[in-house]
Amino acid sequence: MAAKRTILLGITGSIAAYKSADLASQLKKLGHDVFCVMTKDASHFITPLTLQTLSQHPVTIDLFEAGEGDWRPSHLQLADTADLLVISPATANVIAKLAHGLADDALSTIALALRPEAKVLIAPAMNGKMWLHPATQVNVKTLQSRGVEFIGPEKGLLACGYEGIGRLWNVDEIVKKIQKVLG
Repeated sequence: MAAKRTILLGITGSIAAYKSADLASQLKKLGHDVFCVMTKDASHFITPLTLQTLSQHPVTIDLFEAGEGDWRPSHLQLADTADLLVISPATANVIAKLAHGLADDALSTIALALRPEAKVLIAPAMNGKMWLHPATQVNVKTLQSRGVEFIGPEKGLLACGYEGIGRLWNVDEIVKKIQKVLG
């Protein structure tokens, strides 16, 4: 088994958010400390209680939640301790926020406040037209130029009914990529 690491699992408002439960569970089984950070839109697709039960930690949604036993806000505690931030699924919106340094919710603020040694892995999931839009592609390239790694998206039947690119990468493969990124 690999060394125990602190992984922040960011979940955004995509239909693929339900797959984050499996991802959190697999990462815990590998011995990692998993802290889930959800956007408010993500809570329309999966409940914080599900992720709290699987991660065995409170789920951060609100930027102004008090830290657990610390004077620092929870988002800064998480940013200071993370070895890896995985955003799965990542919407076009959150990718744009990260590319432009916007920090208007807990997830984007944590991403901006990460310690420099922390790695970032993004697993996009969105409508194919959104993924292929030039603005999204520029945002992806911007993040890659800063050392952010991506896995996916893949082609297939999308929840919107279209066939094409935009599906969240297979969770088992995301776990393998996480292990590789963590070394």
